[in-house]
Amino acid sequence: QLHLAEPGGGLVQPGGSLRISCAAPGSTLDYYAIGWFRQAPGKEREGVSCISSNGGTTNSADSAKGRFTISRDNAKDTVYLQMNTLKPRDTDNYYCAAFKPTSWERTMQLCALTAQRYEYWGQGTQVTVSS
Repeated sequence: QLHLAEPGGGLVQPGGSLRISCAAPGSTLDYYAIGWFRQAPGKEREGVSCISSNGGTTNSADSAKGRFTISRDNAKDTVYLQMNTLKPRDTDNYYCAAFKPTSWERTMQLCALTAQRYEYWGQGTQVTVSS
């Protein structure tokens, strides 16, 4: 069982930046592909960005491209989502999620923006963009 934690949420002004983190205290994220998702009350969970297990592949939703960057530091067992030029519509609860790729997925260095692929989820961290 993998327990994920997402420190780093908070309040930021429009146009500002924020970095949120995903870690698994007591475990390693080395073998997992990681995704960031966001969800507002009453809405479906939306894939934001993902990164393959060795960091070789990243993918982002159109809403995140050019503004958000996902990265991982396997030495620190942490995945980051750097969010720049934040907008009020980015206000959401942000979740990190993990899945252990199959041999083929690991060879191809795949990740996913679909929630159904993920096996483990954090509790979420609130990001509020407001002046």
